[in-house]
Amino acid sequence: MKTFAIVAAGLLAMAIPAAPAQAAGEVSDAAGPVSGHAERPRARDAGVVIGTLPTGPLNAIVDVEGVAVGHVTLDDEGGAIRTGVTAILPHGGDLFHDRVPAAIHVANGFGKLLGVTQVRELGELETPILLTGTLGVWQAADAMVAELLAQPGMEQVRSINPVVGETNDGFLNDIRARPLRPGHVVEALESASTAEVREGAIGAGAGTVAFGWKGGIGTSSRRTIATQREYTVGVLVQSNFGGDLVVAGVPVGRQLPEPAEYLRVSGERPVADGDGSIMIVVATDAPLDARQLGRLAARAVTGLARTGASMSNGSGDYVIAFSTAPESRRGPGAAVLAPATLANDAMTPLFVAVAEATEEAILNSMFRATTTRGHRGTVPALPLELVLPLVQERAAR
Repeated sequence: MKTFAIVAAGLLAMAIPAAPAQAAGEVSDAAGPVSGHAERPRARDAGVVIGTLPTGPLNAIVDVEGVAVGHVTLDDEGGAIRTGVTAILPHGGDLFHDRVPAAIHVANGFGKLLGVTQVRELGELETPILLTGTLGVWQAADAMVAELLAQPGMEQVRSINPVVGETNDGFLNDIRARPLRPGHVVEALESASTAEVREGAIGAGAGTVAFGWKGGIGTSSRRTIATQREYTVGVLVQSNFGGDLVVAGVPVGRQLPEPAEYLRVSGERPVADGDGSIMIVVATDAPLDARQLGRLAARAVTGLARTGASMSNGSGDYVIAFSTAPESRRGPGAAVLAPATLANDAMTPLFVAVAEATEEAILNSMFRATTTRGHRGTVPALPLELVLPLVQERAAR
């Protein structure tokens, strides 16, 4: 608690813009994301610590060895385009011939998750995972398929299952323009890094909105012990959903001003009805089969619920989980598979880890996002200068 007070006080003084200047100030109609913000911190850097388990070195999905993430952000000077693509690679090898076990959990199916039925049927991933805006799903899939089919060793391949998820960025982005091009997808795949994950209004999170505030890409990780071995669980989210925002157990959403009133701006205002969507990608190095990964994916929704999500009728809430454990991989031509897996009794620490990492990843997506002006209006960043004192007050009790 004392640590939180010290860190938060320092951030309030140095890193977060003063409340009066931002909350009461007019925002010009100039195109592009609103600038002038100091670097926005991640939740943990602001003293908001979720759960009890330790994080990985980067507190990101790439703490799971081999996992890489790449982004391409599309924005234009006129402010109409606010979208992008985010690529998640389970490992750096030939994923089609060295597949990873995977599962998909659907909490609410109002969305367009391409590839879901084959993953559920076979329990494996044979392509990277792409995230983008709703009407970019099919362009993203086509571009990734073309890129993968052109790789050496793929000459005789006649079926491939691209996995592409989405959330609707149609408020900040001119979604009908469908600006995603093959080169953007290829760039996201080729630029994927195992060393960092950029967060906030970037890649597939460029035009998203969460709880009426700016959403985006967020990530987190946890380390835990199962069967006397340490494993890592990493999570990446594309947040674009709603409800009653809760931060570290504190219902801050009902204590904040309405996002539309926080900044006085011209233009249309987003409807705060809880609709939207969230894509949650879970990676672990624990040896799990598809059935166990389905259990792990379902527990990610616990972390989503802790943030106050309503999982409304119009929200597509999906979790894609995979294991990178080399002993659990499989090739398409193998006649007999006997992958190593954890015992069911050993799964509980992983359940705790995925819930904590999901909750923190969602907070990071909002803490890092910046106020953005787009196609139909402006969405303000979560006002940390108002949120942090509310959380600090609860922690001090």
